Amino acid sequence: MLKRSKQRESIKKFLISRYDHPTAETVYMNIKEEFPNISLGTVYRNLSLLADIGEIQKLSTGIGPDRFDGNPKPHYHFICKECGSVLDLNVTGLDHINVLAAQDFDGEIEGHVTYFYGKCSSCKAKRQTS
Repeated sequence: MLKRSKQRESIKKFLISRYDHPTAETVYMNIKEEFPNISLGTVYRNLSLLADIGEIQKLSTGIGPDRFDGNPKPHYHFICKECGSVLDLNVTGLDHINVLAAQDFDGEIEGHVTYFYGKCSSCKAKRQTS
């Protein structure tokens, strides 16, 4: 049984309230307002623990630092290659991807991660006006 932690609960609550998939540094700067003595290491440890137990998602996008998502349910993400923003994508019709992947695979597939990359609407609009 995991011991309750006010700091961990605050980190989780903060992530659930955000849809911009903040970095650990952003989480730290915001949590520090409530817990002035919290260390960046404590924030990292709690983020890792919350991701390990499936209460949040850790997103390793390949662009910049890891990001964190307060929504632990399986869903897809879009990463803007220009500004680095990470957005939730509402994609339907990909639920069968695990079944397709398992067709010629002897192991057991438990899930998958797929990121979509390109330009977000803001970066696309900036490019079109310049």
